[in-house]
Amino acid sequence: MLYCNHGRPTVPDRRRGVTAFSGVGGAGRDVGNGGLGAVITFDNVELRHGERIVLRGLFGAIETGSLTALIGANGSGKTTFVLHLNGLLQGSGEIDVCGMRVGKATLASIRSKVGMVFQDSDEQLFMPTVLEDVAFGPMNLGMSRMEAVVKATWALGEVGMDYALDKAPYHLSAGEKKRVALSGVLAMNPEVLVLDEPTTFLDPPGRRSLVHLLRKLPQAKLIITHDVNFAMALASRAVFFEKGKVLADAPIDEIVRRFDWTAGYDTLASDEFLRYSAQRRF
Repeated sequence: MLYCNHGRPTVPDRRRGVTAFSGVGGAGRDVGNGGLGAVITFDNVELRHGERIVLRGLFGAIETGSLTALIGANGSGKTTFVLHLNGLLQGSGEIDVCGMRVGKATLASIRSKVGMVFQDSDEQLFMPTVLEDVAFGPMNLGMSRMEAVVKATWALGEVGMDYALDKAPYHLSAGEKKRVALSGVLAMNPEVLVLDEPTTFLDPPGRRSLVHLLRKLPQAKLIITHDVNFAMALASRAVFFEKGKVLADAPIDEIVRRFDWTAGYDTLASDEFLRYSAQRRF
């Protein structure tokens, strides 16, 4: 089910492609298999640093084929949450990915199912050529070099970068680097794509190109972004984080309106947003 932070249950939307999140303690709540076609379920996920609570009891599910934007201020817990999905961070609670419980014994398999595309593509591109870079992941999974090259060539074709097989990654534009980083993830056959601020360093044509590319990919997607126009072009739903908890999980236009999450400087904030802002501790 879907619960909000005030603890009042709302009716979950079980249509294919909807992601259910919650920000209240989930201990003892039945998340079942997370609904129809859940690829990831999580129950009472928390992370503490000393006395500070970084994530607060998140539970819910990510459905097969869903596309959800994660929105909120810097430091609100968005990236911390997604890093739990493939075990890069491990707090308390339970996370299942494709039927596997996240833990030391399953990390290799899970990391092939949850593909991460980081904000700075240079962090993911380190081999001498584009082809070698994209083939690195499949080879790391145990494929032969020939199999990995075939897989890498296919993945580069999927993102429109097969013309750059022999190029050095550092000779590429920001948009091309983003596509190559994404193809390196696709080459590992993930079930879920996580993109952290994917429009960083991209010009408007690069952003439009990325929108078209992501629309055609079948994987479930979680997109962390401050770029509201980009998010609204892709996602039907959004989850709003603050201080490690989820304040709302709703249609993206409702989230944007409720929290006045726009880049406009010449409009007055809504009354609801002003009340919300007054309650925040900065």
